[in-house]
Amino acid sequence: MVGIETSDDAAVYRLNDEVAMINTVDFITPPVDDPYWFGQIAAANSISDVYSMGGKPVTALNVVMFPSKRLDMGLLKEILQGGHDKVEEAGACLVGGHTVDDEEPKYGLCVNGAVHPERVITNAGALPGDALVLTKPLGSGVLFNAVRSGKMPFQEIEQELLPSLAALNGPAIETALRFNVRACTDITGFGILGHLLEVAQGSKVSVVLKYQNLPFYAGALEMYKKGETTGSNKANKALVARHDLEMRASLTTHEEELLYDPQTSGGLLLSVPGDRADALVAALRQNGVQAAVQIGEVLDEPAGIIVE
Repeated sequence: MVGIETSDDAAVYRLNDEVAMINTVDFITPPVDDPYWFGQIAAANSISDVYSMGGKPVTALNVVMFPSKRLDMGLLKEILQGGHDKVEEAGACLVGGHTVDDEEPKYGLCVNGAVHPERVITNAGALPGDALVLTKPLGSGVLFNAVRSGKMPFQEIEQELLPSLAALNGPAIETALRFNVRACTDITGFGILGHLLEVAQGSKVSVVLKYQNLPFYAGALEMYKKGETTGSNKANKALVARHDLEMRASLTTHEEELLYDPQTSGGLLLSVPGDRADALVAALRQNGVQAAVQIGEVLDEPAGIIVE
């Protein structure tokens, strides 16, 4: 039912008239040195792709690369514990996996989910008149790099950033499904503009992004001002620049960088009928998704992005 045609978040295969199977795999390098946080964030990041297709995770397999001759195996135990706890929280079963020796730790999950064939959500269903709602702040990429380079102490990201990234997108999609979600994707490595581009191209519409509405993690803009960046910003900007991008907002160079900041375990981008957006945001916040906000709208124009 869903393949690679619109760069969607997962594959979907119809088993019968009642069940379609969602398949996805993702793994990451450590965003932080703390192994338990690493495991939680990596697992939440992997599981999110099932939620973005409108499904529920059923089973998961560990995908592990670990330098067993160089690092203590106790660290691996904590990574796997973090992943296990997050899979359990999602109501899925961790049923196995595969581990290899590697020079750098990497961890993630192959996740299998289920959804009714008639209720599959893709990134290609946005319609003119829809509103766009985002469920998590942006800016995690530059903050992780700032901690690595010593520009920001680890303690400053423990209170807001790490719990947000480790939070499952399950409550967000469960709430949103009551509001006629037409398209959905999660914001990860391509940044907010990269993933908006996928929605615009897949849906054959133009999307308007209201910069002043965007939620950002505390300190993200400050780190760009201090000269921090990520290894993906330049490539993400080049990707979007090859397509129809109209920058109407008067942004500083540092403010613009936040649009290309790669996310790990980012929020859901939801396209819903415009007259349902306020009620959706209110319901999301009532259900614990406090960062939820309307960030734009969908226009009946050729595929592209307008930043206001």
